[in-house]
Amino acid sequence: MNDFTLWYSTPAADWSQGLPLGNGRIGAVIMASSHREVWSMSEVTYWSGQIDPEHLSGGGKAALEEMRGYFFAGDYDRGDRLAKQHLQPKKGNFGTNLGLCEVVIDFEKKNTGTDQGGSFQRELDLTHALAGAFWKDDDITILREVFASHADDIVASRVWSEAPGGVSFTLGLERGTESFKVAVLEDNTLEFQGQATENVHSDGTCGVRAKGLVKVVVSGGAITSEDGRLIVTGADEAWIYFSVSTDYRHTDQEWETKSQSTLLKALDKGYVLLREDHICDYSEQYDKVDIQLGSKGKSGLATDQRIRLLEQGGGDGDPQLFALFLQYGRYLTISGSRENSLLPLHLQGIWNDGEACRMGWSCDYHLDVNTQMNYYPTEIVNLGESHLPLLRYVEDLAQAGRETARNVYGCDGWVAHVFSNVWGFTLPGWETSWGLNVTGGLWLATHLIEHYEYSRDRVFLEKVAYPVLRESAAFYLDYLCEHPRNGWLVTGPSNSPENHFYPGHSKDGAHQLSMGPTMDQMLVRRLFEFCLHSVELLNKDDELGRKLKEAISKLPPVQIGKKGQLQEWLEDVEEVQPEHRHLSHLYALYPDHQITPDRTPELSAAARVTLENRMVQEELEDVEFTAALFGLGFARLHDGETAYKHLSHLIGGLCFDNLFTYSKSGIAGAESNIFVIDGNFGGTAVIAEMLLQSYAGEIHLLPALPRAWSTGAISGLRAKGNAEVDIVWDDGKLTSTTIHTFSPGTFTICWGKQRRILHTEAGESYYFNSELELVK
Repeated sequence: MNDFTLWYSTPAADWSQGLPLGNGRIGAVIMASSHREVWSMSEVTYWSGQIDPEHLSGGGKAALEEMRGYFFAGDYDRGDRLAKQHLQPKKGNFGTNLGLCEVVIDFEKKNTGTDQGGSFQRELDLTHALAGAFWKDDDITILREVFASHADDIVASRVWSEAPGGVSFTLGLERGTESFKVAVLEDNTLEFQGQATENVHSDGTCGVRAKGLVKVVVSGGAITSEDGRLIVTGADEAWIYFSVSTDYRHTDQEWETKSQSTLLKALDKGYVLLREDHICDYSEQYDKVDIQLGSKGKSGLATDQRIRLLEQGGGDGDPQLFALFLQYGRYLTISGSRENSLLPLHLQGIWNDGEACRMGWSCDYHLDVNTQMNYYPTEIVNLGESHLPLLRYVEDLAQAGRETARNVYGCDGWVAHVFSNVWGFTLPGWETSWGLNVTGGLWLATHLIEHYEYSRDRVFLEKVAYPVLRESAAFYLDYLCEHPRNGWLVTGPSNSPENHFYPGHSKDGAHQLSMGPTMDQMLVRRLFEFCLHSVELLNKDDELGRKLKEAISKLPPVQIGKKGQLQEWLEDVEEVQPEHRHLSHLYALYPDHQITPDRTPELSAAARVTLENRMVQEELEDVEFTAALFGLGFARLHDGETAYKHLSHLIGGLCFDNLFTYSKSGIAGAESNIFVIDGNFGGTAVIAEMLLQSYAGEIHLLPALPRAWSTGAISGLRAKGNAEVDIVWDDGKLTSTTIHTFSPGTFTICWGKQRRILHTEAGESYYFNSELELVK
């Protein structure tokens, strides 16, 4: 067993202990015990809902001007009433991603003892993306293995025994939506079909249809069927294959036979070759990064035991648990988001425990941090191809958002708000208190900028990123208005997700909407400056460049409030909830670089005050993405010890036994501890940022290295400017670094106070010693 295996000596009692597999489209959570295995199956396009006509008419610029007048005058009540009248749509068939079904495998019990007698172990090998289980008692050993193949678009499993004829089990399909049906075919195959319908986020009549097959093949023994299940008796070995297709984005009936053709190709190939091709395909991505953080520590203990020890304060002796967490985040990215995936990762990635979709949240695309955080580490951990599904989604969102920009605001360009779905929803949410986040779509679109800055792909810039961002800039150039007091160009009415404030005395009431929230202004500045740079680089759209340059000069500065904090709103007002989980107004610190310790020390100090003020609140809304944001913020402030503290809390205190992160019960309407995957990716980004940061031509080595990781090595991290970086360190000090460059350019290599200028050529490697001296 290698360092990068999740393993357990106890059975998976429920979904939160199951081990995830995925091929970028199909997800499976494997819940294994000695005599039973349940696969919780999901598919990323299996959504309820439908495209609804856009009925909201916001009254255009005349209505905007009227409500803005009230907000500028300090009459928040009348401004808010108008906003609700013009900018609050009714909820329609928005929909949610739903789970498909469960594959239930019950193994024959040879003895009459307890179900968990004998020796049992289950594991997830991250290096090969294989889930396995092993059970042995006095006279029999059963071994199982499952993988989700991206190469062949199928989930495949092998069950075998050391004793001839030792494999016997029944296999059936359970749950699914009300329309779910199963039929036994003549060739030892179960056929299932269903429609993604529910009544919380849609009217129960509309949704994507799915059809799939589960086939069992045996060596020796026999297969029969009874009550819609397959029964395997006395086999030496058995193989199980799962395929599914949906009608999402299909206008014909070809989708209905796709799962059959996929299955036939897999059967023709055979399990051994399927497995080999799966590992080869997966390893091309996974093997790009290697990490070692000190000694093996407690890697000989089961994963759930290591999590408990970390929660109890024993994490300093287990540095490799953090390395495991980083590679687990990379594993989940590869498993959930591949270059050809139809959709990006949603609130639960591509998996689904059924919890988020049955409550007010919806298992969808939240655009006020969650979807963005899903892709925070993607570029730096060398998985840029996995970013592409999100970038294509932004292109689709931009197309859909043109109608919203025109109908709601009377503006050019495109806009999207606080959340979206697979049906092109771009309207505000149906409560202005949280739904009028007018830069949610823009925040998502900044991932186009990130992908370009890491890759330096000029074709991508010219054909994809710039056209989408130019249209976004067109919206904000049309939408921004001058503040009557100081002439600043501001957004609004808008909210700062998902916080609220007191405009005056607390007895006068709280509000959510205002003009020019800080996050909006940070995002608009990022957009305008990048578009201006693109105009100059691509030598086009001179008139747009002139407008952008003028607008940038009128954008508000980031302000420091009376408590020394980074202001969240244009005015220095009091928060209603100082313990609030969101920290969106720190966008300029992370993921952007408008605030850095070297270049903006005063703003960095204010960002620290904001983080510390939030940390000390006894009623802090302690959720997975907040812990990650704390870690990211302190990493960017080069405070490795505090970043490590929050990262330890994320892994030790906000992870299920399977290392999936969760949102605590009682926060934001959560009825129980609910799996939300953004913490996995946010935590992965924290680890990467503690070891490497890059911006504005600078590469910072080990900028936030904690004492607990005093010795280690990492290879394959990506730096902006199209480079890869390998770092080795010992006793907290740099030993060496190698910069691999794929585009010509100039970098400043930084470690501590040392700086070295490096002029690079494409396709070269540059080795530096502990003194940052270039070694030929």
